[in-house]
Amino acid sequence: MNGAQFFIARLLTILAVIGCINSAAGEAIKLPLGLPPVPAAVAGTPTMRKLGEKLFFDRSLSANGTLSCAMCHIPGQGFASNQSALSIGMEGRSLRRNAPSLYNVVFKKFLFHDGREIDLAAQVWGPLLAADEMGNAGIGPLIARLRADTDYGPLFEAAFPGEGATMMTLGRAIAAYEASLLRGGGRFDRALYGGERSALTPREWQGYELFVGKAGCVACHEIGPQTALFTDQTWHNTGVAFRSGATGGKTEVRLAPGVFQNVDLAAVGLAQSGAPNDIGRFEITNAPADRWAYTTPILRGVRESSPYMHDGSLGTLAEVVEFYDRGGGPNPALDPQIRPLGLSAEEKASLVAFLEAL
Repeated sequence: MNGAQFFIARLLTILAVIGCINSAAGEAIKLPLGLPPVPAAVAGTPTMRKLGEKLFFDRSLSANGTLSCAMCHIPGQGFASNQSALSIGMEGRSLRRNAPSLYNVVFKKFLFHDGREIDLAAQVWGPLLAADEMGNAGIGPLIARLRADTDYGPLFEAAFPGEGATMMTLGRAIAAYEASLLRGGGRFDRALYGGERSALTPREWQGYELFVGKAGCVACHEIGPQTALFTDQTWHNTGVAFRSGATGGKTEVRLAPGVFQNVDLAAVGLAQSGAPNDIGRFEITNAPADRWAYTTPILRGVRESSPYMHDGSLGTLAEVVEFYDRGGGPNPALDPQIRPLGLSAEEKASLVAFLEAL
């Protein structure tokens, strides 16, 4: 999807959302403890959310009828994908980045790993129009198919009376469904916001104290006095993307959960040459300070959404903690908040236990 298409999608969808705030005010989504209110204009109505759910799981939205949103954002896997480090797109192509979890995505101010989109309804069109993702060549043909469909025609008219299927209503429907993918009200919330201290174990409480203290995680994964989104709504260079390609010709491949094998991809005909370097937020802003910087993810439900980081390079939460304990990946633009932590083995285990309690 080129810049002009993104701009048009964003502008039209934002205008549509502004226009519907008064005429189609959203019906409240049940709010778990520890989360802020969901914006009514995004939440929409139950009819919108039901339509959005159908669209989210529908492979016919892709150019060749093989891919749906849910094939990268799998409900049973934290609305991410545990099968591969990088997402799989059109005709089995390996994409550049890992599928992020969609839990609480409605609260994110910057979407995608590089933060290139700011509107959830407009974001929908990124994957739909990307040639290596869902592969639609344009907006019009997809909307025409939906209008002509005997199921979708009435469903769009019911959800958006007088509008039916349009570029804007498709984005709003899927965004409304995604706005319902909330994760909160768990043991952490009961312990911190509900006064139920016993909801967390002593080890998990030790992990919490490390999270907000010695380990410094809270500097980026913020916890507020009444709500916790576990993100500072910005981006950082932690050094994940800054790694040498000198691996002796072999790449560690994840064959199954917890099973890895060093494979010479060239020897089996799978090596990719000329793959573009991923330099993160810099691709959007051209600001040198944004080299290898990526948005801070929300951590709720994090135990479900392995592998981790924008490139899926860390398979377990223990590996993530080890990465930060050694000071990330040193590079010229490393965020100054990333530093060696000096955690003991017990402290690392406690920190992992806390993360798993989210």
